[in-house]
Amino acid sequence: MKLCRCETLKSTSLFLVCSAKVVLYFELSTIFAEKISRKNCMKKILGVGNALVDALYKIDNENIIKQLGVSIDGMTLIDADRRKKIVEQLKNVPFECRTGGSASNAVHCVAALGGDASFIGRTGKDDNGKFYAESCAEAGVNPLTTISEDIPTGVATTFILPDGRRTFATYLGAAATVSAEDLHEEDFAAADYMFIEGYLVQNHGLILRAVELAQRNGVKVCLDLASWNIVEEERAFFAELLPKIDIVFANEEEAQAMTGATGTAAAEWLARTCAIAVVKCGADGAVAVAGDKKVSVAAERVAKVEDTTGAGDFFAGGFLYEHAKGASLEHCLQMGARCAAAVIQVMGTQLSTETWAELRQNRA
Repeated sequence: MKLCRCETLKSTSLFLVCSAKVVLYFELSTIFAEKISRKNCMKKILGVGNALVDALYKIDNENIIKQLGVSIDGMTLIDADRRKKIVEQLKNVPFECRTGGSASNAVHCVAALGGDASFIGRTGKDDNGKFYAESCAEAGVNPLTTISEDIPTGVATTFILPDGRRTFATYLGAAATVSAEDLHEEDFAAADYMFIEGYLVQNHGLILRAVELAQRNGVKVCLDLASWNIVEEERAFFAELLPKIDIVFANEEEAQAMTGATGTAAAEWLARTCAIAVVKCGADGAVAVAGDKKVSVAAERVAKVEDTTGAGDFFAGGFLYEHAKGASLEHCLQMGARCAAAVIQVMGTQLSTETWAELRQNRA
């Protein structure tokens, strides 16, 4: 029996539709099968944030920070013209370069401890971009970064006071050009945790899209509140965002800006909407609240605080590394404290091979 051309087309269309559904089902099944198979293996942590280079300046007092109109102990965004003026003013002041960016620092820590870490961001096609890429490779971070052909790599001009406190004047450069459209589902489908920095708050759409992709793929969403002045400026947005967050990190200043409280009270407030809330209290240690459970640890004692740049980021990195291994809240906090203590004893975020080996050996 011969089929008419119309019936043949219908049969072909039906076949193609069914085939497409089978392929889609197979792809989804593969993704979820991989997640199940990883349940008892090393979990994957994906960072989303600003790929920056820190230019570190040691200064004797706060005068130059005030003269430049930068928020002391906070982060101030600057444009290219203002960065040029600052560089000109500091041309006779020695500085050192390190990789930077909150989420970037955190996943660098995860990878250096032996974890599986990737990072989404953007650098420029310049020496700073090359420096950043080399640092990722050295730490073992899987780079999902893209390169801008015409916009330079972002630089955080970092002022370090004698007591180790740091202040940032940040030119985002290429990092600011990452958009929601640059996020790809397959990168989130391959992850178990996503760590996103509050410093991305200048792009609400990017943050919300990242959270959407993470939740759709069963990925735990982790957020660092970034800086007290950013929280003050964007409190309404953070209040909208927090119910979507699984693990939130904040230091005491950020926690107070968000909740009006500090320490355990702040963590309890944050834990009303997030599964786990971690408040970092500097020399007083850290506290975590998860439901009815409250855990606190003391800070690791160090002989001298050289520079607090990256302390909170490394704390989050150490915490997530342990959490991804199924460790208790106490052990997660302890590893976070160890990593933070290690990084505040050096300029920037570059630890020695020996220090990383010691941290891995003495993991909680």
